[in-house]
Amino acid sequence: MIRGSALERGLAGCSVCERILRIPPGAGHAKLRCPRCGAAVHVRKPDSLRRTWALLIAAYVFYVPAMVLPITRITTLGQVQEDTIMSGVVYFVQNGEWPIGVVIFVASIFVPVMKLVILTLLAISVHRRSQWRPQDRTRLYRITEMVGRWSMVDIYVVTLLVALVRVGELANIDPGPAAFYFASVVVLTIFAANSFDPRLIWDRMETPRD
Repeated sequence: MIRGSALERGLAGCSVCERILRIPPGAGHAKLRCPRCGAAVHVRKPDSLRRTWALLIAAYVFYVPAMVLPITRITTLGQVQEDTIMSGVVYFVQNGEWPIGVVIFVASIFVPVMKLVILTLLAISVHRRSQWRPQDRTRLYRITEMVGRWSMVDIYVVTLLVALVRVGELANIDPGPAAFYFASVVVLTIFAANSFDPRLIWDRMETPRD
């Protein structure tokens, strides 16, 4: 059985074509490129934790107006009604369209909050060099990668409504300011998940605690 991590054995994997490379001693990782695809090869993603924290903080800041401000502005016979994401969920549930309300709640509220919380806990655990259940933490990270893009469902719904409901003075649906902030939250959390290097979870497992 081969013991020791790839890092200890001087190996690194290309993130593009997944070729395993041996890193020459003293080689500058910023200048190391994969001979197969030409992509830059790093033992660990550069400034992974700092980038993740910066993106998470920005996502938290944008999440507040995304939930508070109206995401749609409906004009019917001269009357204007503005709905936030949560009030839209309540509207669908109260009118018997609970499956739509559940989908919007899960995709637009539960999933973004779940991603923010999980990524924050992962970043804290790596920062504190935690050895707690690395396999479970890695699974949590994979979940955030898999479900993150589904948060855009609410934006797709708004886009379709804006395109379809155009009846002049009778009825119009326009996107509210929350649409921009919510889309920003989704994009920032996707970038945060991509910038986080899950191998950092396992690095501490190779070294005993001081």
